[in-house]
Order: sequence, then structure tokens, then C-alpha cells
Amino acid sequence: MAPKLSIHPPLLNTACPWATTPAHLEALLRCPSTGAITTRTSLIEGFPHDDAVHRYAFLDPASTSGRAPEARGPSASPVGSINSLGYSPLPLDAYLAALSDLSASLPLDVTCKHKTAIVSVAGTPSAVAECYARILAASSGVSFPLAMEVNLSCPNIQGCLAPPGYDPVCLGAYLAALPGDPLVPVGIKTPPYTYAGQFTALVDILALYAGRVSFVTATNTLGCSVFNQGEGEGEGEGEGASWMEGGLAGAGIHPLSLGNVRMLRRALDGRGLAGVQVIGVGGVHDAPGYRRMRGAGAEAVGLATALGARGVGVFESIGRDVGSEW
Repeated sequence: MAPKLSIHPPLLNTACPWATTPAHLEALLRCPSTGAITTRTSLIEGFPHDDAVHRYAFLDPASTSGRAPEARGPSASPVGSINSLGYSPLPLDAYLAALSDLSASLPLDVTCKHKTAIVSVAGTPSAVAECYARILAASSGVSFPLAMEVNLSCPNIQGCLAPPGYDPVCLGAYLAALPGDPLVPVGIKTPPYTYAGQFTALVDILALYAGRVSFVTATNTLGCSVFNQGEGEGEGEGEGASWMEGGLAGAGIHPLSLGNVRMLRRALDGRGLAGVQVIGVGGVHDAPGYRRMRGAGAEAVGLATALGARGVGVFESIGRDVGSEW
């Protein structure tokens, strides 16, 4: 049986730009309202980030404004985002070194040392297998429990016809490359699915490789989204245009993400995979959103856009409102 994640409180960040640097990770570890942290998705050699291509913007769902919202704190309004980002420019080994350094430098208290650090990775199936080997080797040198998340769902990778999470054959190749008896929890991050057959295909593949996957993070951003950061006039892409294409996140995909978590939980249970945990992600920014995601079947709830817009204080705001009802 695959090892389980331990996340309490059941609130964490997901792989995102605001989990890129060691300083980001330290702030997330020190936050009393996170039960785990996730690194930004990395490759073995690092990703060729280009500021001119790989961008993000916050969206105000109420006004369709592309400007970052000013409100912060528990009463802040929902926030959306769109991004054309790829993966982290830092290689996997940089994250493993950062976690080792943080393990040695942070105080030995329950706030930091018990938290699982989920190392998000991507690459070919063979590269992901190497990522697992490196994470396993690093696990003996850090006090944090480590886990690996395989990001199979970024919609912004040039040259990729579709994220692997949409292709059952491709997904099967990744699962086949994972260890049959993992010693650290391994999970996959899925794209937003939009019809029942996609959930059936996913759990069919997971059932073939039962025991290899501990958790599913659902969902990533919704690809092929477009937003004009200017005044919205005109349809061209010429001089003066400020169009951004990429993955939609935050408030705009919250209902879709809830549906994915609910359908996924039901599909897993129906195939005898009740032990596979679900981390629910998509548009949560407050305690009601957290409760909705938990009610849909998420064992833990992840935030990205709200973290970027409001900082680690968003976790504490949710924690205060939830109280002891985790």
C-alpha cells in the first residue's frame, strides 16, 4: 500500500510562483496555519524561464479588471489569475538543498518540523523516476517528511500537444516508471476534466498501478484562456495590445475544481481506491471556499492565486475563521 500524506491542518500551498525561492518556502513553513508546503514544479535541469513570455496577472472577477486587487485579509473579495508560466527556473537539486538548509536552520518546534514538504516535479517518465530517486535519497537528511508530486497538467509548455494528464496512454507511461513500492508518498497533479469519461479513464489507469500513487492534486489551471489587461478594446494583437494567453486559475475555476474533486473522490471510491487521497485546488480564498472543497471530498485544500495576491496571511485568515473545525 502506498504511504499516506500527513497534513494537519489540512491546508497548504500548491506549486506556484510564490513557492519558488528558499525565502518563499521558509515563510510557508513558519506559517502556523499550513499543514504542508509544496515547492514550485521543477525539472532536473531547471526550466528556461523567459520574463517576456512567462507571465501572470491577477484578475478581479467582479469587474473583469486585470489589475491586482488591493484588498487583503479575511474580508477580501475573490481573486482570479491567468498565467503563461512554465516550470521553475531552479533545478530539482536546488529545492532539495533548500529544504536541507531549512531543516538545519529552523527551530525544532512542531510548527515547522512536522510539515510535509511536497516536491513538485515534471519531465519525461524516466526523468521523473530519477526525481523520485533523488528525493528519496534526500529524505534521510531532512527533518521534514518529503513527498513527490508529478505535475502532469501544466497547459503552457511549448511543443507539448496536450498535458499528459489528458492522455491515458501517456499517463500510464508515467505510472509505470514510478516505484511499485514507494517509500515516500507520490502523487500526480491533474488538469481540469470536463466530462465523466475522463475521470473513468484516470481511475482505470490508477487501478492498474494501485499502490504507486498516494494522492491526486486536482486541479491545475484551465488552459487556452485569454485575457486583455488593457481596456478590452479591439481584438488584434498588434501594437498596444495587452493580451495574455495561458492557464486560468482562482475564482474563475472554483466551481469546475469543486466538481473535479467530487467526481474524482467518487470515482476512486468506486474502484476500490479509497486510500488515494485528494488535495483540492482551485479558487479557494476564504473559509467558506475551504469548507466547500472539503465537502466535495478533499482531504486537504491547496491555495495558489490567493497566496500570490494576499501572502501567507491568507492561510491564517482561513485558520481563524475555521477555528477548531478543520
